[in-house]
Amino acid sequence: MAAIETLLKLSNVTLRYESGGGAPSVEVLKGVSLEVARGESLAIIGPSGSGKSTLLNIIGTLDRASSGEVVLAGQDLSRLDDTNLATVRNRQIGFVFQSHHLLPQCTVLENVLVPTLADTSGHLGKGAPERAERLLKRVGLGERMTHRPGQLSGGERQRVAVVRALINQPQLLLADEPTGALDRASAEQLAQLLLELNREEGVTLIVVTHAPDLARKMGRVMELKDGILVPAK
Repeated sequence: MAAIETLLKLSNVTLRYESGGGAPSVEVLKGVSLEVARGESLAIIGPSGSGKSTLLNIIGTLDRASSGEVVLAGQDLSRLDDTNLATVRNRQIGFVFQSHHLLPQCTVLENVLVPTLADTSGHLGKGAPERAERLLKRVGLGERMTHRPGQLSGGERQRVAVVRALINQPQLLLADEPTGALDRASAEQLAQLLLELNREEGVTLIVVTHAPDLARKMGRVMELKDGILVPAK
């Protein structure tokens, strides 16, 4: 039996905001520790304002923790400067947000290829158009490649966002309320798609969600309560 490989490890991650004016600081995350295996699917739930999106942003290198370590694929991200963090973000991490953030003036295919443009080495761009077309066909958008976002439904736009997040073959896919703006049927389809791509692409999936149906589909569910991450009951 093969050993389980840890892709992501958080150790005692804390985030506090200074209130100023002599007021006490506000501690949003209180010593969060977590290990996520390569290829795992994980949901993080919790009430509004509990810090779920903040935690996801720290994992995705969009924010920095006040203290603690975030180790991705053996690399301590807390020790990297902004330039190296941007490289990690572009090459190793994919993001899907509640709002698709597609460029309205670009076609579906052009939107998917946007992340490859940030790679000055040109390495990520090799074979990217072919991969984009394959993935778009995989998610049922093979006939929509030349369409613009305004010509798509909400569910279709989110599927484009998922493909864009996967174009650079990241090790980690982070999804922040990915079904929050969708109707029930579209949300169900997107949830199923995320899990299928998690298996097919071998990408580790972490989803922040208020949706119980989406959370239950993940392999593991954790809850953020009062700044502390615990197994969901």
